[in-house]
Amino acid sequence: NDWTYWCGVGVFHSGVEVYGVEYAFGGHEFDAPGVFATNPRHAPGTVAWREAIPVGHCDLSPAEVHAVVQQMGAQYRGNRYHLLQMNCNHFSSDLCSRLTGQEAPSWINRLASIAVSLHCLLPTGWVPP
Repeated sequence: NDWTYWCGVGVFHSGVEVYGVEYAFGGHEFDAPGVFATNPRHAPGTVAWREAIPVGHCDLSPAEVHAVVQQMGAQYRGNRYHLLQMNCNHFSSDLCSRLTGQEAPSWINRLASIAVSLHCLLPTGWVPP
């Protein structure tokens, strides 16, 4: 990612920080929400924090934000996580849109979008149905 980042692509993890909580999405084997809350800039796993990107202003209260995230858990199930079509960046952009009316910058998920369009070059297990 260190050199591909400057080309506008990379494999990035993203979350949305609002009111001192970072919300993100990850996969697991269960048919249960894959949405989680964590301390900002401390996502679990081997991800490294790179930068914060202001997206917009949220007029909802902390309780209303929590309710929106809880509702999103119905769509963002852990066993529905897909590296190319339903990943943490899709969740982050969706949450940004719901909270501010603006999606996250498209470059955070550009590599997945390119990969989907070039699916003939991908291993079969990566290609969405």
